[in-house]
Amino acid sequence: MAADALWEDRDVRFDINSQQMRMRPGEKMIDRLDAVEDTKGNNGDRGRLLVTNLRIIWHSLAIPRANLSIGFNCVINISTRTAQSKLRGTVEALYVLCKCNNTRFEFIFTNLIPGSPRLFTSVISVHRAYETSKLYRDLKLRGALIQNKQLRLLPQEQVYDKVNGVWNLSSDQGNLGTYYITNVRLVWHANINESFNVSIPYLQMKNVKIRDSKFGVALVVETSAMSGGYVLGFRIDPPEKLQQIAKEIQNLHRVYSSCPIFGVEFETEEKPQSIEELTTEAVQDDVEIENDSGTDAFAAYFADGSKERDRDPVYSEELGLAVEKLKDGFTLSGLWEVMT
Repeated sequence: MAADALWEDRDVRFDINSQQMRMRPGEKMIDRLDAVEDTKGNNGDRGRLLVTNLRIIWHSLAIPRANLSIGFNCVINISTRTAQSKLRGTVEALYVLCKCNNTRFEFIFTNLIPGSPRLFTSVISVHRAYETSKLYRDLKLRGALIQNKQLRLLPQEQVYDKVNGVWNLSSDQGNLGTYYITNVRLVWHANINESFNVSIPYLQMKNVKIRDSKFGVALVVETSAMSGGYVLGFRIDPPEKLQQIAKEIQNLHRVYSSCPIFGVEFETEEKPQSIEELTTEAVQDDVEIENDSGTDAFAAYFADGSKERDRDPVYSEELGLAVEKLKDGFTLSGLWEVMT
């Protein structure tokens, strides 16, 4: 599984189908709260909030197709503020500010159980665990990876092989270094300068192949577009050893893809039910629903909290009129799509 196919932690989606609500391989339910109001978009509607190691899911209990999926990688800030809930009145609520595809969204969740801090502690703690475990999921160049001539292991990481005499072919003369092959990533560092290194999670690997290069036969690792689309070449002598190492990395990549380790560790006292246990069989409504591509949901959660006064007018050649200046990243055509 390449990271390009992973959307759960890197996207904000509205009104997703039941298949997208399910946990993907490696995704784990951490907490479940059965009485949470989506105060921003569904004020007055009792719902269920699920916290996984990749995202926050909220869905209405009355209308399950009214739902949200908020990837932790999109979250900019989490705070607590006073909100006006139709079910609880003036109450302290959880504010989640997100940015996805250059658009900001604001979500407000209210725990309908008075006096319970669980909504705040679960979401904030899991998001912190996500933020501090990025080496499991993101490619890292020139990081603090080596300490006392050894790889600094991540909490769930195991080293399967250490390979000396690996040439990094990124420069004209090459750099001699060492491979660490683990259960979650491939790490290389230069022997002369340990800070010249790269950590490549299996999650970010697109292909691992053996190819010809100007240095001879080399092991080539292609990374996902999400990680920058790098093509990294390494030479290992003799060729038999190169073949063996390539096969080992390919096999570990295959095993990892079947059940990824995302590295987000968090324990709750009460073990939540799985998403399968919570899923009920859909009842077919005798009505025809028109697909509006989620534009109403988009507008409901759109965040423009920084606007305190009207922006200065500018001339629009497209309309032939003076209009209020748009925010950076927005176009008139894009706003018309939301309206229509």
